[in-house]
Amino acid sequence: MSSTPTATNRGVPNPACYQIRDLIYSVAGIFHAENRLAFLEDRCGRRMKELNFQNLRQYFEYLTCSAERTSEMTKLLNEITVGETFFFRNQPQINAMQRLVLPSIVATKQQSHYKHLRIWSAGCSTGEEPYTMAILLIEELQRFLRGFTFEIIATDLNERSLLRCKEGTYGDYALRNVSPDLLRKYFEAVPGTHDFRVKDEVRKYIKFSRLNLSDDSKMVFVKSLDVIFCCNVLIYFDGASKKRVIQHFYNNLLPNSYLFLGHSESLFGINDEFRLVHFPGAMAYVKSPVPGKK
Repeated sequence: MSSTPTATNRGVPNPACYQIRDLIYSVAGIFHAENRLAFLEDRCGRRMKELNFQNLRQYFEYLTCSAERTSEMTKLLNEITVGETFFFRNQPQINAMQRLVLPSIVATKQQSHYKHLRIWSAGCSTGEEPYTMAILLIEELQRFLRGFTFEIIATDLNERSLLRCKEGTYGDYALRNVSPDLLRKYFEAVPGTHDFRVKDEVRKYIKFSRLNLSDDSKMVFVKSLDVIFCCNVLIYFDGASKKRVIQHFYNNLLPNSYLFLGHSESLFGINDEFRLVHFPGAMAYVKSPVPGKK
């Protein structure tokens, strides 16, 4: 009787499980601590079943030596980076963005006469966050953002999530915080279902693409940003990986621009160049201008 492939035997981790963990870390900066090895085992097991491998040693060799190793790593990362989110998820953060952050950025932009906003959703999951931001900004175009243009860059490591983003179709769970008025204005019913699709007038502001936040060669090109949202992403990184990613964020933001993290995330011990600011029920990090530079 054959047994199901596992990464552990009576609680003792399989050496190949550590090797796969280290390989994932070297490629994507995602670190699985001891208490996350069971999760990694489960996700590897899904791919092993698909490939008909019987043990982790076979799978590790496939990840490192086969001609399909790059595409297989992408498929494994798809398995371990599935996020759960919904529209208008963090209302205090959204309120801070709308009432305090945007007016501050607009005031700075007015001085330079460059009326364009560039926002990055780093780790956009299935798209609810960038679509929420686009709806928020469209609403403001008729108020204090009159005369401004904007663009939203939305990136994620997970290819399956990005397909969901580009499809732009969501059900009741994802839409539960969307008001009836906004639902009518910015979504259209999908015939024959209970789902709704984001209208093209929202979608046109967002560019979705795959990006590995640990890829230094790609990170340096995401420039001239006014706001970065990177919520509940850094929890997957260890200290060294966090420092690299946050330094890229700092370098890529314009002066007087903002970084939003998840509710439980902090830059304490990671980066001291940002200035922490508190809002009602939320907080963000500001890149202050360098003295003597405009």
